[in-house]
Amino acid sequence: MTLPLPALLSQALVAFTIEFDNEAETRIPHRTTRHGSTGASGGPWLVSMVMWFNCMRFVGDERITVGQVEQLARAKTNWNGMERWGYIVVEPDPADGRAKPPHADWVVRATPRGRMAREVWRTLFHVIETRWDERFGGRVIEQLRAALGAVISRIDTDLPDCLPILGYGLVSRVPDAKGSRGVVRTPENTSDVPLPALLSKVLLALALEYEEASQVSLAIGANVLRLINERELVRDLPRRAGVSKEAVAAALGFLEKRGYAVVETGSAGGRAAKVVTLTGKGRRAREDYGSLVAAIEQRWQARFGPETVRTLHELLSPLMGEPLLRCVRPYPDGWRAAVPPLESLPHFPMVLHRGGYPDGS
Repeated sequence: MTLPLPALLSQALVAFTIEFDNEAETRIPHRTTRHGSTGASGGPWLVSMVMWFNCMRFVGDERITVGQVEQLARAKTNWNGMERWGYIVVEPDPADGRAKPPHADWVVRATPRGRMAREVWRTLFHVIETRWDERFGGRVIEQLRAALGAVISRIDTDLPDCLPILGYGLVSRVPDAKGSRGVVRTPENTSDVPLPALLSKVLLALALEYEEASQVSLAIGANVLRLINERELVRDLPRRAGVSKEAVAAALGFLEKRGYAVVETGSAGGRAAKVVTLTGKGRRAREDYGSLVAAIEQRWQARFGPETVRTLHELLSPLMGEPLLRCVRPYPDGWRAAVPPLESLPHFPMVLHRGGYPDGS
């Protein structure tokens, strides 16, 4: 079965991110909820690559405020989380004489552990991309970069280098362009731009276009709505979608509240189990997901050229399935080695506040 363009982009981005995260886990002293701490003195709570893009990339030795980080990143981070997890300190500027300065004017600084993690993350893009050159062929990755760059060069909006943390309804949002002076813009020559940044920009452009025309986000349509046919067991959806139970629960909560689905207790194998069924509204939304994605691809062929869109399909399609699943295999002592292995990858990344993992972990 030929996958639609957002699914192709998503699975490549998720695979790169998980491989990056697995490597970072081996190099950064850290702690996790279930697997304890590594290193003599532990380290920050483990998070995913997107938290480097939307936060730690810009927090260094120079003075910087919350607002400046968000302008530079063109994305919001989980400020409370990053501070609680040990990467940063966020506090009012001692030189600001106002009684209650707005949070955007608070000063951000990296902790020693945050600086350590930042320096490790900085080196890993080259490490993982070199592996992909060797694994899939340098010519393939070079052509993929060129096709992604051809799309990005025609996009008017300065999109962030990462997908945003999904908001209510698992919707993709980017900050307004107002006050964007100093934004790190994508250069015309994208040879030095990390591959996941190129994938993210194109995927986000597609998601924003989709969500302008849909009441259901691309994340929900691609990962959950797409999989519900008749009466589906809720417990099976995370495995089939390649996303966490928490991500599926958030999607189903939205679908129930808005009248797209009904979740009730049924039975499976003689045992009680939650079952989800689509309403008439939900079935129409599921059909709209496929037709809207197809319509956007047709518009993109006219906008960016049929050759560019066709090239993305031809380069990414052979990587789907086992080739990309090999990328996400964890190290034996990694946290992912202690959970069931991924059988499939998301058709759209589920980047949540829980650390920014692309599958909502």
